[in-house]
Amino acid sequence: MLKTIRNAFKIPELRSKLVYVIIILVLYRLGSQIPVPFISADILKAYFDSAAAGTLFSYLNMLSGESFSRATLFALSVSPYITASIVMQLLTIAIPYFEKLQKDGEEGRKKINTITRFVTVALGLVTAIGYYKYMKDTVGAVNEFGSSIWGGFVIVACYGAGAALIMWLAEKIEENGIGNGISLILFANILSTGWTTAYTLISQFKAGGWNILFAILSIIIGLAIITFVVFITNSERRIPVQYAKRVVGRKMYGGQSSNLPLKLNMSGVMPIIFASSIVSLPQTIALIFGSPKEGTFWYKFVAAFSPTSWIYVVLFGILILAFSYFYITISFDPVEVSNNLKKNGGFVPGIRPGKPTADYIKKALNRITLIGAIFLVFIALFPMIVNICLRNQLGALTMGGSSLLILVGVALETAHEIEAQMTMRHYKGFLE
Repeated sequence: MLKTIRNAFKIPELRSKLVYVIIILVLYRLGSQIPVPFISADILKAYFDSAAAGTLFSYLNMLSGESFSRATLFALSVSPYITASIVMQLLTIAIPYFEKLQKDGEEGRKKINTITRFVTVALGLVTAIGYYKYMKDTVGAVNEFGSSIWGGFVIVACYGAGAALIMWLAEKIEENGIGNGISLILFANILSTGWTTAYTLISQFKAGGWNILFAILSIIIGLAIITFVVFITNSERRIPVQYAKRVVGRKMYGGQSSNLPLKLNMSGVMPIIFASSIVSLPQTIALIFGSPKEGTFWYKFVAAFSPTSWIYVVLFGILILAFSYFYITISFDPVEVSNNLKKNGGFVPGIRPGKPTADYIKKALNRITLIGAIFLVFIALFPMIVNICLRNQLGALTMGGSSLLILVGVALETAHEIEAQMTMRHYKGFLE
């Protein structure tokens, strides 16, 4: 991958695109340091360090590169844009109008993107209001003027504008740069939290004794997980496809062999995000409305959903399995793929076109989805299980497998796109 990037910088067009992406990401990280008025970032940060561990807020904080816990301009990060994109994806299945737009080609996609932008702004404002109420009523990080109507309006407007600006920066990366804008911003956010992990490792080495062993073990486990993620991410099930020969005038078309690639981890990190949002709800609700009294039923109930609880781990794994199948169901339609193959004269050898082909693809998809779901369960739960067994001694593993999955996935995706553009440039040069 490093060789690919080095070769890309030798090509003027790709070099300009890569520099453009770097500039946008630097601007984004600068925006993540801009404070919002009338809020005490120190009070919010202290509250997060002491009470927000294992809640939905801690996950949002990780995705925002710790901007959420510091109440900066980009505290909402890419969450409103991701949520809006998921909502629109679901609507294209549930509502015929949006399904028609999706099939209308480029014009339909432009309309869906426009609607997605409006939904992002609306969700950003709603999330900003909730974030403001949380900081004001629960944390007490908003000063007296910020608690007034005008102060609240300024704070909500800042966070809403920040969410819209992030969406604009992500789209600019896709228009003038390389890679997916949202993915690269997430990559930069998670990578920025790596300093905390590095500091933890250095502290363990300085402490000496058994801490050195735990630090070395953390590094070994992290490298093993990265290697495993790269292997699974690049793995795919290829269904052979044969195209029938067609005679048009005096020329013969088709007759070539191809394949239908099905990625082993087609759903990416989305099932982990969905499952984490649900399983952390009890802790999040307790954080907002106040923890129940010790010894009561509700106290034990909330404690059972702590990240250090085995109930939390088991439920988290079950939800990841369920959401893996759910996400594949809404994002991949075997019937549509079968119909497209039939229209283009393609067929799977030994399988009749139409419904038998759709059933065959669905059967293969269910098998690889199960393998991919088990992989996601392992990636998400392995660091948690190790920390529980060793009583949270491996502090460097707090980044989690889902963060490593995002980092490795975005890096591989961007490298493949750079390689594709380099290949296209060589083909153009050959044709010219």
